[in-house]
Amino acid sequence: MTNQQETTTETLYNKNFWYADWSFPIFVALLSAGIFAGTHMYYQYHIGAFNDVAIVAMLEAGLQGAGYGAAAAFGASFLFARILEGSLVGILDIGGSLQTGIGIGVPALLLGAGITAPLESFVLSLVTGGVLGIVIGYVIIGIRKFTVGQSNSTFGADIMMGAGNASGRFLGPLIVISAASASIPIGIGSIIGAAIFYAWKKPVAGGAILGAMLFGAFFPISLD
Repeated sequence: MTNQQETTTETLYNKNFWYADWSFPIFVALLSAGIFAGTHMYYQYHIGAFNDVAIVAMLEAGLQGAGYGAAAAFGASFLFARILEGSLVGILDIGGSLQTGIGIGVPALLLGAGITAPLESFVLSLVTGGVLGIVIGYVIIGIRKFTVGQSNSTFGADIMMGAGNASGRFLGPLIVISAASASIPIGIGSIIGAAIFYAWKKPVAGGAILGAMLFGAFFPISLD
């Protein structure tokens, strides 16, 4: 395929709503709005949160006066990790990034700071979740565009949503392949990181991500 044909095909993909980069933040915003509104329902009526019982229990502990530190730290860390994972791998874990991060982490941070309005008003909860979703969507697109996406190996950002913890063990090879398609040094770093974490009996995906990020800092992808 010639460069002109590749450019034409990519232009057609960008014009298609389901493939365009600009549509991804919209999907994330809609999901985040619903999830945050679900937490509003739980805050008001103790029903409706889109999370596992054990995770909701951490937020409930804060509502009962035990503090929001555990819920805030757990949810925020999941949100940060899944944003990096989604940018590099191309798979956004809805459970970790949105349900845990937006549904538990952010509300816990707001409640810990004494901000209760977004959780007391249904309309405001939808708006808050939607805005957070748009921000997350554009952050993921931006990171991917300035890192892996520069290789032009695929069209757009190629973000899939829906991978859960059960499929996490399969992400390691996908991360390595994605990193190698970006550049050889980043691919080597991903392989080294994955091998080290495998030797330590830790999740291979984490090592692959850290290795790719480390080598990417020393061997950035050239735009030329």
